[in-house]
Amino acid sequence: MMRLANLLDFVCILLWAGLSGNLFILASYVPVREYAGPNFFDAWTYWDNVDNTTWGNVTYVDRQTATSSRLAYVNDAGNAIIKVDNTTLISPAPLVNRNSVRITSQDTYGVGNLIVIDVRHIPYGCSTWPSFWTLGTEIEWPNSGEIDIIEGINMLTHNQMALHTIGGCFQAANPGQTGQTIEGDCSKPQGCLVAETKPNSWGQAFAQAGGGVWALQLDVSGIYIWFWSRPDVPPGISSATNTSTLDTTTWGMPSASYPASGCNITQFFTPQQLVIDITLCGVWLLSQTNRAGVPSIYASTCQTPTMSCVADNIIGSGSPAYDNAFWEISWIRAYTNNPAAAPPPPQTTSSLSTQAPALPTSTTTLFVTGSREPTSVIEPTQTPSAAQSTNAFSSTTRLLSIPLCLAIGTLVF
Repeated sequence: MMRLANLLDFVCILLWAGLSGNLFILASYVPVREYAGPNFFDAWTYWDNVDNTTWGNVTYVDRQTATSSRLAYVNDAGNAIIKVDNTTLISPAPLVNRNSVRITSQDTYGVGNLIVIDVRHIPYGCSTWPSFWTLGTEIEWPNSGEIDIIEGINMLTHNQMALHTIGGCFQAANPGQTGQTIEGDCSKPQGCLVAETKPNSWGQAFAQAGGGVWALQLDVSGIYIWFWSRPDVPPGISSATNTSTLDTTTWGMPSASYPASGCNITQFFTPQQLVIDITLCGVWLLSQTNRAGVPSIYASTCQTPTMSCVADNIIGSGSPAYDNAFWEISWIRAYTNNPAAAPPPPQTTSSLSTQAPALPTSTTTLFVTGSREPTSVIEPTQTPSAAQSTNAFSSTTRLLSIPLCLAIGTLVF
């Protein structure tokens, strides 16, 4: 009876998928690249410029400066640290910047790839704007697409996820997610924005919980983002090594879901590079009066003396203002559901290490510059109801592990 019930569930899922357009692929992913340990920084390009995309008050430094200033290094625990300078005394001036780091992966990832990142600490604090995101290659932004996986400002208590595209890409109705949709049009300035509703996804609470894990799935069926606080990380991830395969069918509902029924993934997203950065103030935080662009967030969480992002944060010694403005990342792993398509690894351009990465790259090496549109800050009003966040069938597709699927292999509907 149990096997019959499972089969009936499966048949219903196939019928629903065909009728609704919320198609999905069940596949096992194999690792193709790991960024971790002493070699974490080897396969990245440093921005080495002022923040000329979001106009933050930072100067992104080159690798040599980042290393010598200990703004980018591997700590004794083997985790990558990326941080804002918090030791330099900065005096008032018409234009003031702190040193920071922005790195872009030399590898690109597209449809068929899965990216998983294990984070111990996210930068937080008044004026901080950290993000882990992807930037499309080959053509100009936003034609190439952008995916915001981890992003927030100031003392927010939750993460925000978004897609940024040209017109024509939308989040489908009833996408099947636990997060709260704020905007469904991916061409709007804030993108098709989803606010995380799970606890401990940002700031001090995230760090106190031991951090967490995010996963990004790029698939012809859609783009999906998962988040798990440390106690909730699936065993298949927490016990995995850099040679382990992953199966997304055991992960449950994603935090943000963008089915292809609302956005043709191959049309709106070229191969993507990974980007990690920390900027300060910037167009998301500032208005014409050099005050917080989102008063309800800045005023309620920061309460600085003059309410000036620059004067009350950047100017001065940098500590304690930026003592928590750092990333601590255990590892980033990239996977593919088509290992036969992975080309040979590129040459590492780093002059600071002669060791090759532990795993080969999944796609070609390509570096391009680009810009990105700032998003808006949204406080989720409440945990969405079942009707708002998902539907029964889409939940089942993410929760069932189907032996028939494993026997057939990758299912493409």
